[in-house]
This record gives sequence, structure tokens and C-alpha cells, in this order.
Amino acid sequence: MKETKTVQLWTERGEALRERMAADPAYRPWEVYPRPRLVREGWINLNGYWDFGANDSWEPVYDRRILVPFPAESPLSGVEGFDAKKTPCLYYRKRFVLEEIPAGKRLLLHCGGADQRITQILFNGTPLGNAEPLLWGPLTVELEGARPGENLLELWIADEGGTEYPWGKQREKRGGMWYTPVSGIWQTVWLEWVPETFITEIRCTPTLEDVRVKIGVCRDKHCLSDADGRVPSLQAKILFEGKEWPVENGRAVLRPTEPRLWTPEDPYLYEFTVVCGEDRVRSYFALRTVESGVADGIPRLLLNGKPYFFNGLLDQGYWPDGLWTPADPACFADDLRMAKQAGFNMVRKHIKLEPELFYCECDRLGIAVFQDMINCGPYSFLRDTALPTVGFRRVPQLFRIRSPRRWKRFRLHMEATVRRLYSHPSVVYWTVYNEGWGQQYTSRAYEALKTLDSTRIIDTASGWFRVGKTDVDSRHVYFRRFRMPKKWRTLCAATVARPVVLSEFGGYVWKIPEHSFNPERSYGYKSFQSREDWQAALRALFAEQIRPAVPLGLCAAVYTQLSDVEDETNGLVSYDRKQPKLNIESSICLCYNK
Repeated sequence: MKETKTVQLWTERGEALRERMAADPAYRPWEVYPRPRLVREGWINLNGYWDFGANDSWEPVYDRRILVPFPAESPLSGVEGFDAKKTPCLYYRKRFVLEEIPAGKRLLLHCGGADQRITQILFNGTPLGNAEPLLWGPLTVELEGARPGENLLELWIADEGGTEYPWGKQREKRGGMWYTPVSGIWQTVWLEWVPETFITEIRCTPTLEDVRVKIGVCRDKHCLSDADGRVPSLQAKILFEGKEWPVENGRAVLRPTEPRLWTPEDPYLYEFTVVCGEDRVRSYFALRTVESGVADGIPRLLLNGKPYFFNGLLDQGYWPDGLWTPADPACFADDLRMAKQAGFNMVRKHIKLEPELFYCECDRLGIAVFQDMINCGPYSFLRDTALPTVGFRRVPQLFRIRSPRRWKRFRLHMEATVRRLYSHPSVVYWTVYNEGWGQQYTSRAYEALKTLDSTRIIDTASGWFRVGKTDVDSRHVYFRRFRMPKKWRTLCAATVARPVVLSEFGGYVWKIPEHSFNPERSYGYKSFQSREDWQAALRALFAEQIRPAVPLGLCAAVYTQLSDVEDETNGLVSYDRKQPKLNIESSICLCYNK
């Protein structure tokens, strides 16, 4: 694909951050506690300017600066012309001051995410050993040897590209539905002091009346997790609704006096505190269930035991100035509020795992999340797009992917994703594979995910290749009119039908040139020359195809998409988030839930 000349766009929050850094280089972006479901008092934000360098030799060089937590290719990082293909070895160095070393405390380093993997950590010149955090998951290590005054931290990161690790929608040759690749640190780096024995995890499993809480702790000097979650020798307790709740073997059941259920219309959250020895953390939970069932003879998705229609937007999670990382975490709430104002109650987080602050905002604002796992493996236009688009929905034997190594890495990331998001009430649905991208061992993947989490809906194959084990009939429809599956009524009568989910549709394009990343190209599925024509077509799409299908059994619909992204100009708002395309006062979305 011939590369075209693109235009640099900035969000308003990105421009504000750029001005702030120019006025105060010591300012630390993302000054918000990064882990909202396990909050301690006091933390040290290491974001801001770091020494930076890159080469292809693993001989560290620090000849530039980079603004963390923004990936090296992003304009906000301040690194110009970075190319991970030529310089796959990245080096980060940060000097920071500790006023004192609290007695009996341990110092933890947290890194929310790094592409592709951290290969070495050095603290005050001492290697801490090799570390390979999951690309889409956090890393936590203990920093031993901290001293009062200045300390020195170095992180070495490798990014060889390719498809051997989960890679999302980044691609070396960006264009169309593929976006600019990212490298290096892309989430907050931070420190916190903890007692010798401290809480590592709070896992909440809700019902309509109570919530089962499981507490994980670290007791040993070199332990940062406790798989069984037991707290056998400590007096752990939970403070909730003005009283103490006992914890036995790391588990407790909290039953609110007046249960109030979480829904997108009423996203009610309960706060509580866990005390374990000298450690004390704050957290929250919600009461809600999600499952599939039958209502009036029709398979449905049930929220809190009642049929519920999930009206959603595809959300890629890309930003023009920060790529994977918005300039400010408040950008998450900006997008979600816009979606709700337009009448949507759900986002499908598309092949990207966000910082926990995103899911906290979904919990708080009332946006359900259909969460994709991250694709691992090669993409083939013929296999994964062309043949399915013309009707081939079963993988030909010739095109089947089998790679035990990639499967192992995919499963590790899938497990980490579930572990990280399990307690967020907004997350109601898992998508394992999207349109055949890296799809393999599908029944094994379903069974593994169901073992990890039996409380949510599992969409094993979104869009294309049919599989035996899945909770829904998931379809993508772009180039034809959507109709309920022909055999669906017969299947309903035989009680073997699955709830029908239109997991992608739409993609209507209206381009605003002065707010477009690529003046020469646009990507989408149907183009319009005026805002009026685009809005009229969008309203007709929802009124004539989506709304009539809901009483027939359509349970969820995901419109493509929330925002423009690079070449794609099919969003409800421009890529720089400065120009809404939709007239909110005359929203296209209709009320499906009573």
C-alpha cells in the first residue's frame, strides 16, 4: 500500500498537556491513582520525562527524552521519527528521589503496560533479573536496595513486531483498518510502599443479593501473588455499611441491607474497605448478573434476570496525539458520556485492553463492556476477509491455523485479561476471536475461558467462522441488509438456538477534511457527501433494520464505530474528538429497554 501524507491532529486535552509540559517540564501526566479497585493511601507517580534511547544492539544509549506514559511513535512522547523495525531495543532511565525509607515496608514498582516486553530491570545499577510482562497486562516487581535521596531505575524493552505476540490493530504498514504501531511504555509507571504482608487482589463475584469477595495476599519476601487467596494467620476484616464483616480463609460474603442492582441506567456502586494486618485498601463492587436465557420463547441476553438489549459502539481505543494512550484519563469519560448522550449503553472494546481507569469509568457512568481478547497470529486477507465476506463461514482445511506456541501465549494473555477485569461490573461479555484473526483451538478456548469465568457471556467467534461451543450467534453485516437468521425460528422451536448478536454493522462514512488524519484516503463501508445525508442514512439503518429485529430476538448490536481512527472516517466523532458528527438533540438511537 502506498503511504500517503498524513496530517497531525491534536485533541484539546493533548494541546493542553503539551502547553503544560512546556511551562513545567517536571509535571507528571496521568496524576490519577492507576488501580481504582485496590486503592492505598500514598503513591509515587513516575510518569513524566525519562532519559530514552534505542538501537539494535542491546548496548544501552540515552541520547533523547521521552514523555511517559506515551508510546514512542506518538506525538505526545516527544520522540520524532522513531522506527521500531530499525531500532527494536528501547532503553528508559529515570532518576527519582525518596525522602525516607519507611521501616518494615517494601517498595513495589508497577508498570501498567509495555509493548512488546520488558527484558531487563536495573535498580541503582543492580539487575533484578529478566522480566516479561504480558503486553496487555501490568508488571509488578519489588525494588530492593532503595536508599534515601536519589535512586536510578532503568527499563530495557524489546519490540520485534510481528504476530508471535498479541498485537491488536497495530501494523508496520498502517492504512485502512490497520493503525500506526506503538512501542515502549504506554501506561503509568508508579511506586508504592506496602507492609511485609500486603493485599494483592480483591476478587468480587456478585449475585442479585450479595457479593462473594476473595482476598489474595503476599506473605513471603519474594512473593507477589497468592494463588489460593487464603489468609490463614492474619486478622483480616472488611468494613462495609458501618460494620465489620468477618473474613475466613480469605473469603467473605457481603449482603447490602437494601440491594440496588447495577444497570447502565442506574450504575450503582458499593464501596468497602479491606484491612489485613497493617495493610488497608479501598475497593467497590456492584450487584448484577448477566446470562443467556429464554423469554417468551425467544433466546435472550438477560441482565439481572430480565431481557436487555445492548446497544453498542465499536471502540478502537486510539487517539491522534497519544495513539494507545489518551493525553488525560478524563478522555475516557469524555468518550463514554458522548456515547450515552447518543443513546448507546455499551461499547465493544475492540482488540485492545485499556488501563483499569477506563473500566472504572464504565462502572461509574453506566456503560456495559463487550471485551475482546487480543489477537495472536497472522492475518490473511483471503482467509479472514475476502472468503467470509462472500459467504464462506467455515474455515477451509487448507487455511486452518495451528501453532501451539502462539496458542500458549494467547491463552496466557486471555487468563491475564480475565484476572484483571473480573471484578468490573461493566464487563459483561467476552469475545475470544474476531473474524478468524488468529482463530485456532476454538472449543478449547471456549472451555478454558468458561473455566476462568462462568459468570459472563462468551462469544467464541465474532463475525465469521462458525464454532460448536459459544454462547451466542455472533454476526458481522456490512454490505447487505441485516435480517434475522433464516433458520432461527425453527431453531427456537427446537430449543437449541442461541441469542443473536449483531457484533458489527454500519461503518457509514462522512469525512470532515479539516479534522481528518489522511486527506487522501478514507476507509469505511458506505460513503456520504453531506452530514444531512449521513445522519438520515444512520437513522434509517437503526429504524428499519435494528429496531424491527429486537422483538424477533436480536439481543445486541455494535455499530462501527465510536470515533474516526486514522484512515477510517466512519465514527460518530472526528479522530481529534473536536467535531461531533451526530446531532445529539435528534439522536439516531431508539429506546429498546423498558
